[in-house]
Amino acid sequence: MTTDHQTWHCIQHCGACCRLCPDERQEALEALTPEQQQQYLSMVGDDGWCIHYDSGGRRCRIYDQRPEFCHVSALGALFDVPDSNFDPFAIACCRQQIRSIYGGRSDVMRKFNRSIRNGGSP
Repeated sequence: MTTDHQTWHCIQHCGACCRLCPDERQEALEALTPEQQQQYLSMVGDDGWCIHYDSGGRRCRIYDQRPEFCHVSALGALFDVPDSNFDPFAIACCRQQIRSIYGGRSDVMRKFNRSIRNGGSP
């Protein structure tokens, strides 16, 4: 029996990772350096979302200039996850965040799961 390796893929118009509320993201905040923590906290808006997040378009306004800790690819290093376990770790992180923001049966979760099953194609 073979096991299919699922590869993590970001989906457009999700933005779940842009919910930065420190009370909800304590583990992420603790993984950052003091300088990164300061920058992270400066990006949290009154509503708990990143101040650079466009909620209407569900996209980052500073995507090309976003801090390193905003890159999902940086999660492995932040949490000491070996490269061989990155994809399952990133997939689990995204599922957890999407579930907490939009719900486990949301369109966003279905789109994410479809993307993972289809190798990046929604």
